[in-house]
Amino acid sequence: MDNQAQAGLYASVAQEAAAVVIRRYSTSFSLATRLLERPVRRHVENIYALVRIADECVDGACAGAGSSPEAIRSCLDKLEQETLDAVAGCYSSNLVVHAFSITARQVGIGAELIRPFFASMRADLEQTGHTRDSFEAYIYGSAEVVGLMCVRAFLLGSPVDAEHMARLDGGARHLGAAFQKVNFLRDLSDDYQDLGRSYFPDVTVDEFSDAQKDALLADIEADLAAAAAVIPELPAGSRTAVAAVHALFAELARRLRAVPARELLARRVRVPDAVKLRLVAAAWYSQQGRSGAWKLRPVPVLAALHRSSR
Repeated sequence: MDNQAQAGLYASVAQEAAAVVIRRYSTSFSLATRLLERPVRRHVENIYALVRIADECVDGACAGAGSSPEAIRSCLDKLEQETLDAVAGCYSSNLVVHAFSITARQVGIGAELIRPFFASMRADLEQTGHTRDSFEAYIYGSAEVVGLMCVRAFLLGSPVDAEHMARLDGGARHLGAAFQKVNFLRDLSDDYQDLGRSYFPDVTVDEFSDAQKDALLADIEADLAAAAAVIPELPAGSRTAVAAVHALFAELARRLRAVPARELLARRVRVPDAVKLRLVAAAWYSQQGRSGAWKLRPVPVLAALHRSSR
């Protein structure tokens, strides 16, 4: 096998490894990505995998292995530099980084999106609370830029003008922000008790009230509404998956609104797998019917979703 063939094999293995990451770590995103057309699905899997292993550096496996705070910081710094080097140089010995670099070069993800993401990950090692300004910066780097990365994958082979791109970017930022804020609200107690963090400005676990919860949800729902308005402008091959993810997080927000603030601190609210299946299926049928294309075959897609929900 010559060098070019070896490089192709390595790229395939790297992207297969990235796909395993999303399947094992996120039921919701794994369900939704099955509705993406290839090669967009593979690019989104590659993006998610890098985001996931960066998070593992900060809060998961690295700390669980007994690493010191200094070692965790070094791990994250090395991952950032390795990512930037791989995007520029076309190779990484880290399979997930290599997969991400393939996507970054093909869809146009550069340092202007990569660096803010790692800056927000680094903030988790340095900050336990946020001002409004630092919170907005954190949300941008940890969530909104991930949405911007995905938009670039969605548009592969479907170029748009600058005005259209600005609308799609705006919707992606709103959707990413909504996802992150929903997760912060759901995990408010765990983040504070287990990690010593309080993400929302002027919100403390000890004094968390229904009024504060309702205000946070109003902000989340505004982000979701702004994102929903832009979904119809996405390419048909990505629209269904984004609509499905939006539906899943909107349902989680709805369930959070139904739980009193003090009870929210005592249990983790989730969307049952059967409900996830129903919402994803509804998004599939709704978007396919709207487009009139029926490009995706319903039986294989929905059968895969059913297996995932068991």
